[in-house]
Amino acid sequence: MPDSNSRPPALIALAVILFLEAALVTGLAGWLLVELLTVTPESFATAIAIFILTLLAAIWVIVTAAGILRRRGWARASTVTIQILQIAVAVGCFQGLVARPDLGWALLIPALVAGVLALTPSVVRATVRNTEQHD
Repeated sequence: MPDSNSRPPALIALAVILFLEAALVTGLAGWLLVELLTVTPESFATAIAIFILTLLAAIWVIVTAAGILRRRGWARASTVTIQILQIAVAVGCFQGLVARPDLGWALLIPALVAGVLALTPSVVRATVRNTEQHD
């Protein structure tokens, strides 16, 4: 019987993907802050709102990644939600006048992999709270 404290490889892989996504969205928030401070936006209110939303997204992904490593059940649901939103953004990257299929694929592939990993039996077992076990 495996050690109850060991993390399955799928859980580790999921955490790695989430922390990489967190690093990217945190970097995006930093870039938006620099842009906000150095470039005059067409709409200051909109620029601030986009920065705040990006910062909140970064915090959300970081907390979710930490929750996955701590084997919390809520983090699995949060992961699936994040990946669905990322898939929606990826689909948007494939369309329109300024379509960026390269970005679309870069968002779509990790989102699909993370979504599948979050639903694998080993990750579900690792994140289901055992009533006999106390954290």
